[in-house]
Amino acid sequence: MCTYNGARFVGGQLESIAAQTRAPDELVVCDDRSSDETVSVVEGFAREAPFPVRLQVNERNLGSTKNFERAISLCTGDLIALSDQDDVWLTRKLARLEEEFSRSPSVGLVFSDADVVDDEGRACGRRLWETVGLGRSERERLRAGRSIGDLLKGSTVTGATMALRASLRALALPFPEDLPFIHDAWMALVVACVARVSPVEEPLVLYRRHAAQQVGPLERTSSVGGLGAVTSGEAREALRRENPYDATLAFARAARRRLSEKRVEGFDAEEALAELGARIAHLEARRALPRARLRRAPGVLRELLTLRYHRYSNGVASAAKDLLS
Repeated sequence: MCTYNGARFVGGQLESIAAQTRAPDELVVCDDRSSDETVSVVEGFAREAPFPVRLQVNERNLGSTKNFERAISLCTGDLIALSDQDDVWLTRKLARLEEEFSRSPSVGLVFSDADVVDDEGRACGRRLWETVGLGRSERERLRAGRSIGDLLKGSTVTGATMALRASLRALALPFPEDLPFIHDAWMALVVACVARVSPVEEPLVLYRRHAAQQVGPLERTSSVGGLGAVTSGEAREALRRENPYDATLAFARAARRRLSEKRVEGFDAEEALAELGARIAHLEARRALPRARLRRAPGVLRELLTLRYHRYSNGVASAAKDLLS
């Protein structure tokens, strides 16, 4: 758990962790130089908790991403679950995530859905996956181990619902700096390159959205196009959307570098490296298309003939966008 000026909500989150049907073996809390009563609340909880609580107060403010990096590095268990300071865990959360890991040693990361609530804990009538646009087809690709493209979008997996195997921590840490996405997106992507990422359909967290939130999930809409025919409405939508080539390329290149530099025993990254290389080549080809429309046709045709539009973008819809926008 990472904390920073979270005294208003952190007590409720700590109580929900203590109420788990499968108690944690330890709770590691890294506080990022809070100026309110957060540290006192955690210290009071630690004195009464039925499991070890280790509180570390940073010497200087690190920011959310580096604070999570430090907290993850200090964990000693085989499975590491991430916790925000302002949510509430449902009582079966840890037990249910542990069950998912037990199903298969190929599962490297598990995350669940959540119910979105407001400042006062009132239901907003939405699920977290609905908010970030995580649809059934994406979940099926995650389960099948074909999720790199989805995870490059950066908002598929929310850290507050996540747990990962500690054996994969060395692949994820340290978090790269100056990436367009935060730590949870990075962990999900690099783990998916060597292991399976398993979504748990049921909501296991009350995910609080409020004005003082440091970070939160990005809202996005479902992709359009694909292998089938493109309607005029889909084509118009494709033309309106921006192509975040720089962000996606930076993310993909960072993942490829990390996989090339680090090997995790028992996990093979060769297939993922090949896919990342092909995706990077496709995005670079799209990014390099000439500004003059008439000169784009050869490059677009080449990407169509290699089927990379269909494998790594939205098929004919993306090709039409590149020709016409």
